Amino acid sequence: MPEYLLYFNQQWVGDHPEEWFRDKGPRAMAAVREMEEAGVHVFSGGLEEEDGPIYSADPTGDEVLVTDGPYVETKEFLGGFAIVDVPDDEAAKMWAAKIAGACGWAHEVRRFKPRPQADQGAP
Repeated sequence: MPEYLLYFNQQWVGDHPEEWFRDKGPRAMAAVREMEEAGVHVFSGGLEEEDGPIYSADPTGDEVLVTDGPYVETKEFLGGFAIVDVPDDEAAKMWAAKIAGACGWAHEVRRFKPRPQADQGAP
């Protein structure tokens, strides 16, 4: 089955009072549990906004330059995501709607390219 990435950029969340966010956590966790129970959940998580490390790896020079902080050209950044393994686009959209509804902000759905098959003759 194809795998899909359901994700949101942090800027899509908007400004809300703390109480609003407290209500969303349990709803989002319930949506993830529903994915797990349905056997479609591969992985999900929210990303650190301020406390976690952010590094950029830029290969455009003579050597790959790894620096602290987001890539300079970045205007938006990933806030969180889920990966689901479902039969088709319709199922992926249904799960995106559930998680977006639980979180209260927009999500985008992208299908992963199929993984290349390993060479049968390779050791």
